[in-house]
Parts: sequence; C-alpha cells; structure tokens
Amino acid sequence: MPLLPIAPVARNMPAILLILSSAILVMLIVMTYRIHAISKRTADDESRHERTGMIQNWIYAAIIFTIIASIASIYFLVKGTVYEGHLMEWLNIAIRVMHITFGIAWIGASFYFVFLENALNRTENVRDELAGNLWAIHGGGFYYLEKYKVAPKTIPTHLHWFKYEAYFTWVTGFALLFIIYYFNSSAMLIDTNVMKLSALQAIGISIGSFIVAWLLYDGLCKSPLRKQPFLFALTGIILLTGFAFFYSHVFSGRAAFIHFGSMIGGIMVANVFFVIIPSQKAMVKAAKKAGRPDSQAQLPDPQKGKNALFRSIHNNYFTLPVLFVMVSNHFPSTFGNKYQWIVLSAITLGSAGIKHWLNLREQGRLSVWILPASVFLLLAVAYVTAPQSPTTKCREVSFAEVYTIIQQRCIACHSSRPTDDFYKTPPNGVKYDTPDDIVKKKDLILQRVFITRTMPQNNKTNMTLEERDQIRCWIEQGAYTK
Repeated sequence: MPLLPIAPVARNMPAILLILSSAILVMLIVMTYRIHAISKRTADDESRHERTGMIQNWIYAAIIFTIIASIASIYFLVKGTVYEGHLMEWLNIAIRVMHITFGIAWIGASFYFVFLENALNRTENVRDELAGNLWAIHGGGFYYLEKYKVAPKTIPTHLHWFKYEAYFTWVTGFALLFIIYYFNSSAMLIDTNVMKLSALQAIGISIGSFIVAWLLYDGLCKSPLRKQPFLFALTGIILLTGFAFFYSHVFSGRAAFIHFGSMIGGIMVANVFFVIIPSQKAMVKAAKKAGRPDSQAQLPDPQKGKNALFRSIHNNYFTLPVLFVMVSNHFPSTFGNKYQWIVLSAITLGSAGIKHWLNLREQGRLSVWILPASVFLLLAVAYVTAPQSPTTKCREVSFAEVYTIIQQRCIACHSSRPTDDFYKTPPNGVKYDTPDDIVKKKDLILQRVFITRTMPQNNKTNMTLEERDQIRCWIEQGAYTK
C-alpha cells in the first residue's frame, strides 16, 4: 500500500485536528447530558451519585481541553494570513471577559465569606455546635446563616463547593499570559534594555517564578512564623518586595507588573487547590463516616478547617493588591517609572492595608491610623510618579520632522495596515496615518513617548532621546501641522 506524501498531510494537519477535536467536543457535550440524567436517577445512592459527579467533572475538564485544542488548530490554520490578527484580537476579548467575570465571582465570594466570618454573632442564642450565626436581608428576602464549629451531624446531599470560580479565573488568566505575553514575547515580555533573553528563557523564568513563589509562601505558612502574625506579615512583605525587584530587573515594565499580579493570583488559586478544598473534602469525608451508626470514627479534625480558613484569609488580603496591580498595568506612569519595583511594592502594601482596615471594621474593631496611612502611601506613589518639568530649551520644530519620526518609529504598529511582525491591527485602534490622526492623539503621544517613555513598546524601533524631545517641543509649541 503506497504511503501518503508527508508534506500535504503536514500542511493539512491543523484542519484534520480541528475536525477531530470538533467531533470529540460534540461527543463530550452529549455525554454530559447522559451523565446528568444518570446523576438524577442515582440521587438517593450516595456513593453512585458521588462517582457520577466525579465523572461529570472530568468530562467538563475534557471539554475545556478540547476547546483549547480546537482554538489552537484554528490559530495554525490562519497563521500568516490576514485573519491571524483578527483571531488574536477576538481571543483576547473573549478570554479577558471570561477572566473578569470569573474573577468577580471569586473575589465576591472571598469578600462575602470573610465578611460572614468577621460579622458572625458568636454570643447571643448560639447553640453549642455552632461557631455563630447571622441574619441578613438582600434582594427583598431574609436570610439566616449558621456556621458550625466543625461539621453538622448529618452532611446534606446537596453541598455547594466554592472552587470553580478560582480555577477558571486562573485558567483564563494563564491563557491571557499566553496570548498577550508568551505568543509575543519579543515585543511584550522581553525588554533587551533590561535583560537580553530568548523567548524560551523568558517564558521559562516566568513559569518557574510562579512555582518558586508558591513553594516559598507555602513553606512560610507551615513555619513557626504562622503563630506570630507581625513577623509572618513582615516576612511576606519582604518576599513580595523581592519578587517585585526580580521581575522589574528581568522583564519589561508592563510584563513585570502583570507577572507580579499573576504570581499573587497563582498563590491564591494554589491555596484553593492544594489546601482549602482538600481540607474541606477531608472534613466532609470524616463527617460522613462519623455520622454512620456502625462507625467508630472520630469527629472531623477541626485543625483542617483552621488551616483552610488561614489560607482563605490570606486570599482575602491578596484581592485588592491583585486588582490594583492589574489595573495599574494599563497606566504607564506606574510601570514606566524608573523605580517601578518600589511603586509596585508600595501599591501592594497600601491596598492590602485598606483591606485590613475593612476587615477590622467588619469585626467591630477600631483602627484609626491604618486607613489614613494606606491612603497616604497610595497618594505618595501618585505624587512621586508625577512627571518632572523638562529642563532643555526647545528650538523650532516643524511637523515635517515629527512626521518623519512617527513614520520611522511608530507607523509599523499604529497604522490602518500595520507591518509589525505581531500586530496585524493597530493597538487600541490608535492610528497615525494622517496629520489629523497625529494631532488628535498629541496628549497621548506626549504621555507615552516623552513623559513615561513606554512607547514604542520596549523601544522596539529604537526611538532616540533626541527624537522624543523633538516630539515634546512640537506639542508644547502648539502641535501645528503647517
């Protein structure tokens, strides 16, 4: 039997994989409905119901990986065509929206449950088996919640687990790292003025740093320092500052900020996956075993619940620093600063301080100085990152000179037909095709080109300081085109 030519098969491999992954996806979706029907029929049989739920979870995971495989196949199909940039842009939009949505759900749950822990009534008419209770009103209805010291005598069949919000926030966030930074490492991740790295080296350092951060943090949580809150917090702050310094001296400014936020987010999801959920599963399993009439088992170990709460509170404190860092990553006055690692550390400390004040307030405790000190720290960051007035005098700069600079240094990305090796559409829709386009964006150009010097991205086109000064002088002289 003659063998198929290798070249045509290789060329058609993305299409073959797309067809195959699509067929598998349809099969998996059909299976979810079948498993759901079986789950309903076995609701009374606890062991079978648990097995079906586990199978359903594995099918959901397989669906996610199959979708990723399908998207990868589509990417390789359109790579090098006019559709490549369009696909990447829509992937960016879709995954970013998913990341924000799952992140809101996760952070909202974290805020809510730490609020419950802080606001529980622990003294008035509380049964011995309870740690506390709370009355609440929301959406036109009254709610009554109880927290058990360890576990109820009978574990309910339908128990809601708060974990998928965390998992999907991390999955979509890591996907964004790939789309924005790993796929375009030469432009977004690597800054040769900071450190000369290959793409593989930069990505390896990126992923490796997340693993090292978790190992250090996990070791700290298991050390004797966990019983000394002040020393524990101080050591944590030193570790975070060390990572801020490290990222700022390895990656581009923007990548340093996003990696710092991703590192903290990675620790948060690892807390959920490796500590919080396993502790809760062990408690549920022990409670079910202890509740059987013929069982000699002891009640669930309350220390597991304390360990889970310990990490959950850390996650709660991490939320505002992560949000602040992720948002500031879009504003060049932060990541474009000369001492960006100090800015990064100060933003983290200030936003964590605000969260600490909120937690104390929910507990009914008074702390007068924490909020003003945290706000003052953030305002101090805003002050020290403010631009300084230029000292060099300007000569008369014509628009022709500025137009030549923009054509040489900016137009590769910022045009209706970019020639850049990555951007196939103008970033953020900013175009400098005509004199009017340039004049309309003069304030943005001044901010990014002269004040923060964050454009061109990582100075990819080697814009000189003299050229930046010429653009500044032209704008200060009125930005005239004639």
